[in-house]
Amino acid sequence: MGNFSPGFQGRTHRFEGRLPPGQYPTESFPVLSVGPSPHVPTETWSFTVTSEDGQSRVWTWADMMALPQDEPTADIHCVTRWSKFDTTWRGVSLDVFLDEVETAADFVVAESYDGYTTNLPLEDIIDGKAWLAHTYDGSPLSPEHGGPARLVVPHLYFWKSAKWVRTLRLTLEDEPGFWETAGYHNYGDPWREQRHWGDQ
Repeated sequence: MGNFSPGFQGRTHRFEGRLPPGQYPTESFPVLSVGPSPHVPTETWSFTVTSEDGQSRVWTWADMMALPQDEPTADIHCVTRWSKFDTTWRGVSLDVFLDEVETAADFVVAESYDGYTTNLPLEDIIDGKAWLAHTYDGSPLSPEHGGPARLVVPHLYFWKSAKWVRTLRLTLEDEPGFWETAGYHNYGDPWREQRHWGDQ
């Protein structure tokens, strides 16, 4: 079956209740990036969580792969209006990385190997709502899709699921990231069509 297009008028009833307003379903997985995809070898890859007081904990690739692994299936929604249903991932819940972190922070900033940043409320990445994913559809995550590891925060527009993530920095104050400072919505709820700063 080919990809759906914005004008697709076929069997959309099978997506009833799953397709946010203004979105169209696709079977492809479009690649959208600000710049070239960095290629980060797993031998040198690391993931860091830094608390608001500067205390850090670092995991190597081997450390991360030894942690409990989840296999979430989720619908994902891009601010450019495509939605992809039943995407399958393998990775580590962010709850695992944050479990022993003592913090008074309400926000996090995700920082990527290419310098990209995006901000999220802390409550939106805990309690089984977000993952550090290294596998997509049964295969290692390609660099074009954020490999070797990316955030997956499926309940928000997908620019919040930072590719090539290297650090989660906990913050007391909200710090808008790359797209948020360029005019994208600070939160990004697909069901409320929060694409731009003025959207409610």
